[in-house]
Amino acid sequence: MGQDRDTNTDEPTVGQLVANASRDLSSLVRSEIELGKAELKKTAVAAGTGAGMFGGAAFLGLLAIILLSIAAAYGVSALGLHPALSFLIVAVLYLLIAGVLVLVGKSQLGKAKGAPRTIETSKESVEALKAIGKGD
Repeated sequence: MGQDRDTNTDEPTVGQLVANASRDLSSLVRSEIELGKAELKKTAVAAGTGAGMFGGAAFLGLLAIILLSIAAAYGVSALGLHPALSFLIVAVLYLLIAGVLVLVGKSQLGKAKGAPRTIETSKESVEALKAIGKGD
């Protein structure tokens, strides 16, 4: 009555299909990993370059603040004060600003509460898992 199933070699067996799918999936995963590595390398180089630029800008900003501080001290000195007293006035002004920043920062840290809802739900999850483990 036609062809017997055992003699039809055109169709792959289930084992061959599984092996082919496994090989293809493995190849796909390796390709995705390689693509991810390439993208991450490019991103890391860009991030490193950007961080370096920010570092350079911060350094130049610091130098500018130092020079502006010296200019401010000499400006106060031009009002007739001794240069040492002028530099002291600028330094005290910076210390006052630093003190205000510390107080404001401390106030903001006091407002930080963490993640209370996450902690609470995590505790509830642990308790539920313990109950399941005990067979309750």
